[in-house]
Amino acid sequence: MRNTEMAKLGVLVGEWRTTISDAWFIEPPGTAVPGETSVKWLGESMLLVHTRFGGGGHEHSELRNVLGRSDANDRFVALYEDDRGVCREFAMTFGDGRWTMSRKDPDFHQRFIADVVEQDRILGRWEASDDAGVTWRKDFDLTYERL
Repeated sequence: MRNTEMAKLGVLVGEWRTTISDAWFIEPPGTAVPGETSVKWLGESMLLVHTRFGGGGHEHSELRNVLGRSDANDRFVALYEDDRGVCREFAMTFGDGRWTMSRKDPDFHQRFIADVVEQDRILGRWEASDDAGVTWRKDFDLTYERL
């Protein structure tokens, strides 16, 4: 039986065209990096998000998220890992057309803020803070378009 709160994330399930844009670390400025994302149920209470970027002369990279929930703590959680061997845990919210993920770790703070637009587009941005959340810089925009 599907977890009632997790069922709210069902809008994410499917295949997506994913694009990184306006990234401070990608040259030349204005470059967009294409990708694709697949979101599938993992059992009844988790989602597996698998994203691949690359093509068009850009370096290939992959990342995975497992989105789940702590019912006892009444909160969503996201676990992240990528092909660099990076592993992170994010607190997550999802509702009223807004999806957020954030972490406050000793190395730096990071957050994702996105608007879910009519189940067909997700318009988000990743931000980072090197001073424990006092100031934030945008890392890049991240757009999902349903295929």
